[in-house]
Amino acid sequence: MNLQQLRYVFEVARNGLNVSEAAAALHTSQPGVSKQIKLLEGELGFDLFEREGRTLTRVTPAGKQVVERALRILDETKNIRRLS
Repeated sequence: MNLQQLRYVFEVARNGLNVSEAAAALHTSQPGVSKQIKLLEGELGFDLFEREGRTLTRVTPAGKQVVERALRILDETKNIRRLS
């Protein structure tokens, strides 16, 4: 797990499960976002999002917890940067 993956998960949730919009907001590619989310799900051993085919349909209950924690972690990284 890394900060980039947490940013991607948070941004997808923030953009209404639209991976393309999340990728645009992150200045990266949609396939890259999708791949990193799948890698994180594999590492965690559970899905963060429910899917119908390739479309994300909702955040899973476990995914909601991850998104909430990711937001706190990302906020703290901003606080650490402010120290410098």
